[in-house]
Amino acid sequence: MMDKARVDLNGRTILVTGSPGFIGANLALRLLGELTGGTIISLDSMNDYYDPGLKAYRLGLIEAAAKASPVKHVFVKGSIADRALLEDVFERYKPSVVVNLAAQAGVRYSIDHPDAYIESNLVGFFNVLEACRHHPVAHLVYASSSSVYGGNKKVPFSTEDKVDNPVSLYAATKKSNELLAHSYAKLYDIPCTGLRFFTVYGPAGRPDMFYYSATQRLARGESIRLFNYGNCKRDFTYIDDIVEGVYRVMQGAPARATGEDGLPLPPYAVYNIGGGQPENLLDYVDALQRALVEAGVLPADYDFEAHKRLAPMQPGDVPVTYADSGPLERDYGFRPSIGIEEGLLRFAQWYMAYYG
Repeated sequence: MMDKARVDLNGRTILVTGSPGFIGANLALRLLGELTGGTIISLDSMNDYYDPGLKAYRLGLIEAAAKASPVKHVFVKGSIADRALLEDVFERYKPSVVVNLAAQAGVRYSIDHPDAYIESNLVGFFNVLEACRHHPVAHLVYASSSSVYGGNKKVPFSTEDKVDNPVSLYAATKKSNELLAHSYAKLYDIPCTGLRFFTVYGPAGRPDMFYYSATQRLARGESIRLFNYGNCKRDFTYIDDIVEGVYRVMQGAPARATGEDGLPLPPYAVYNIGGGQPENLLDYVDALQRALVEAGVLPADYDFEAHKRLAPMQPGDVPVTYADSGPLERDYGFRPSIGIEEGLLRFAQWYMAYYG
């Protein structure tokens, strides 16, 4: 068990980069609903990697929640790759907890758009670390990814496993984030916790994720492609479980300590947050179909079989993801628990309400 320094979030200024992105928006909503005081800063570039209307919708939810909350909310539009902007935000608001969720996401997109990943995930994250160095924080929590495990054959994936063989540039940037954070934790005594997220899904999620894009295609009467001929397993994690994990981790920073050499030990940790229950892609699609019919997105007599196409594996993809979330449970008393039937139904109901 790793020693943790308790971080009381109440009354603090908390910077959430990548809010109103999917995870960031849900975290901001949780903080606004839970805390009794303080300030939440949302920072996002609102780029058009996917429909900016969805980010505007999430921002609207955050602003509505802020009206009813004792916690103040400030939205800053800009990129973490803009060092001057970040410096200004830290100078002006002096955040004591930073949750870095801003990143260029997506494995497949990284194959054709590598520059976006270098700018946001490397330059941007470096800027966040530099800001935390010059304006000391109680805890930096940042998003890593299950993609760092690459084609690892050993399952479940443990944070003790070697992760030196990324199969996409996206994965390489996330592994780089962990290395950069470790060096800054060691050199500048910045408490850092990295979180390897496993296939996050839920209402108002990212339209480039399979469950969402498949729903859109089916609703338009188009076919969906099941890669690796449907022989993929994913550790799908519902958004509320991810947020619960992040919320708990924020409150327990790796404790500062001194090593035998008299120098600080890096206050650094990495955890998996995954459902711990890998689902076969075909079973996931079956659950999605049932949810879409139950929510009224598709009619009961929809011919799903006619709209499925089996396709070979895509570059950058891996056949299996499977999280060992034991250390998260040990150190923070939490394990994801929301299954795909419940999670996909909530998504389908949201989809029906949003798109009508």
